[in-house]
Amino acid sequence: MANLVVHFEIHASEPQRLIDFYSELLGWEFTQFGDIPYWSIVTGEGAIGNTAGEPGLGINGGLTQRMGPKPEAGAPVNGCNIVIGVDDVDALMRRGLELGGTEALPADDMQGVGRVGYLLDPDGNVFGLISPVMSDGSRAM
Repeated sequence: MANLVVHFEIHASEPQRLIDFYSELLGWEFTQFGDIPYWSIVTGEGAIGNTAGEPGLGINGGLTQRMGPKPEAGAPVNGCNIVIGVDDVDALMRRGLELGGTEALPADDMQGVGRVGYLLDPDGNVFGLISPVMSDGSRAM
């Protein structure tokens, strides 16, 4: 194993609200483990299928019941966030706002990186959206 990140977890005060948000925004599939407040997340074709670190284009994750209050608006990130590779950052930023998310950092072109924007989901978790395609249609990489 090469110290690869192979799984992520999202904490939710209201799990169903975030399941609906990410399902609608990104097409992720959620499956609850029995009666416990934990759902596996399948992010899509090409993701690493297990924690063995098999090569893939992305990773899958989980959603769990938050043990405490959700982050305050404007609070610094406590932990780490995820960044999701997408085809159209601007369209998904708009759709995320329609679904109840909040803009954390507006979409912007970053030379050598691509177009990047950050949202807060309805429970205050920050996540990024990134595409190698800049706003003018050129590729950053």
